Amino acid sequence: MKKFKLHIYSKIFIIDILLIFAMSYLIPLLSGYPPYSEEASFQIQIEGLTHTQQYMAFGVFGIILHFTFLTICFKNIFKFLKGYENNEKFSNTFIKKIREQCFSINKKIILFQLFVLILLLTLLFINVKISIVLCIKFLLIYTSFMMSSAIIYIILIRDDINTIIRKTYTFYGELPLKIKKTKFHMNLITNLLPFFFIVIVISCLLGYTKVCDQLGESSYYYYSLYLSDINYSQVTYDELKDALGKIPLKNREDYFLIINKNNQDSIYFSSPNGYVSDFFLLYMENYSSQTNGRIYEYFGVEEQAYVKTVHLASGEDLIIGFKYSNTSVDTIIFFVTIAVLSTILISVVLVVWARNTSKNITEVSTAMTEIATNENVNKIKTLPILSTNEIGDLTSAFNKIQKLTYNHIKQIQDNKDTLMEKERLASLGQLIGGIAHNLKTPIMSISGATEGLNDLIKEYDSSIDDPEVTSQDHHDIAKDMSSWTEKIKTHTEYMSDIITAVKGQAVTLSETDSVHFTLDELVKRVDILMKHELKNALIYLNISMKADEHTTINGDINSLVQVINNMISNAIQAYDGKTNKNIDLVLEEKDNTIYIHVKDYASGMPKSVQNKLFKEMITTKGKNGTGLGLYMSYSTIKAHFNGDITFESEEGKGTTFTIILPL
Repeated sequence: MKKFKLHIYSKIFIIDILLIFAMSYLIPLLSGYPPYSEEASFQIQIEGLTHTQQYMAFGVFGIILHFTFLTICFKNIFKFLKGYENNEKFSNTFIKKIREQCFSINKKIILFQLFVLILLLTLLFINVKISIVLCIKFLLIYTSFMMSSAIIYIILIRDDINTIIRKTYTFYGELPLKIKKTKFHMNLITNLLPFFFIVIVISCLLGYTKVCDQLGESSYYYYSLYLSDINYSQVTYDELKDALGKIPLKNREDYFLIINKNNQDSIYFSSPNGYVSDFFLLYMENYSSQTNGRIYEYFGVEEQAYVKTVHLASGEDLIIGFKYSNTSVDTIIFFVTIAVLSTILISVVLVVWARNTSKNITEVSTAMTEIATNENVNKIKTLPILSTNEIGDLTSAFNKIQKLTYNHIKQIQDNKDTLMEKERLASLGQLIGGIAHNLKTPIMSISGATEGLNDLIKEYDSSIDDPEVTSQDHHDIAKDMSSWTEKIKTHTEYMSDIITAVKGQAVTLSETDSVHFTLDELVKRVDILMKHELKNALIYLNISMKADEHTTINGDINSLVQVINNMISNAIQAYDGKTNKNIDLVLEEKDNTIYIHVKDYASGMPKSVQNKLFKEMITTKGKNGTGLGLYMSYSTIKAHFNGDITFESEEGKGTTFTIILPL
């Protein structure tokens, strides 16, 4: 957890430091700061702090805000990591919360960056002397940088966030999340557009600054040529004003100014809107010789002047010059138009490209969903490969997976048929064992009765001519014969019932015979077929009829008998060899529905088995079981009777299966 926290914090710290250095270099360049204005002593005189100090102050403030944001935003994530390292278990609700926070972190970072942007600009404009023109430049620069930095933060911590999500899957599976899904093309546009925006802003600001510089240089040379033609040593102050007034202005907004060198507070402007800032006067005092008289109004402000010091005939030392704007409305409109059109064009291109990319991915996703929802498993729908990039590789991989999936499903189906046949043969083997045992007793009884009849026939034959044999003796012999024939009839009827029951169960599982049968017939068949297995296991089947035994059910009696027998067999095996135990078979009718309960009092089923029951083929019998019994029983009741099977099981107390059959 500490390593993860250090990793996240170090990334944010490095990005913030790089952002500070980038802005300290780009802001003067993009804003068109005057030459030499970045000297520390000059900046302190103007603003009280150097620009470097300002950037560092804002940077430290931003880093503190970011670290505070991360601490709050990642609070639960840090808690999860700490518990994960200690193998601590969490609730599903907490894990869902962690995943939701991981997916929503992008939106939180963007909103937080906007908050920091507004806060920094507010502090900047309140505490620093700044013009409207520079304010607009700062707004564009800071906005583009903060947007880009937000995307960089998201990209750099995405792997860390994905690692957190993967860790949540170590002990917890997929959970439903209450979070709005975002379209792929919207994510792509959101991530890429800020970078294009900053490129447009930087390009336009660089171009605008360069054009303004060229315009200013043109005005500078224009007025310097005119001022060099005047012979200042031969004119008075009033004549100087007349001479300056006769110089044609390059632009209507330009005007000349006259400053008393010994009293700079005394300034004459030829325009009522004339104005010079403290920055202008200080810059003129410090750097006019280095810039050859080219003076700037303020940081990043498109107003300049050409000034020179002159000595008049009256002995006065003056600073004269022309102040001009090195931009125009047409220039501003041109670059604004370029910026807007470029943004619109790039946005349109991004939207079209992102939608096409998203469409290709959606095709693969939709096709995979069809396979996952079992809608497209019996046919192969090959997707066309429309690109040679990673999306093309994804499509190609899908086609291969789809083919393998189809082959695997076909193989599983074949294996399932084989297993079902194996299960059927096993059931038939069990039936044959039951037949052999159930028929043995009546056959032996019939054999004994035949011997008895044979003896009576011999006795009767020898008594025909015997005068001592009375009429009553003949009646007694006939009565004994009738008794033996009645016993033979009873045993043959019993054998007939066994053969009828076995014949019904000896059909394939896929064949159905929908007939009307009563609960009494159903119970008799179950009793006959299970008698041998129950006797061998020394287990007692207690049959309780809580419904009218003549209640008629329509369906395949053979399938239903097989289902009940399978449940009774499972109940016998649940006792794991223990003898003298009970199994309850209870039939009851409620609300026009038959409920058949098979209850044992064994050890019950583990939770792991209960969770998978009826959903897949699962067995607790090891190599001796296929897991098909209950799986097939559930399918049979659903398909043939439009019913259901439920169960209740408690470890150490037993299990009850209930077959629900609507009448």
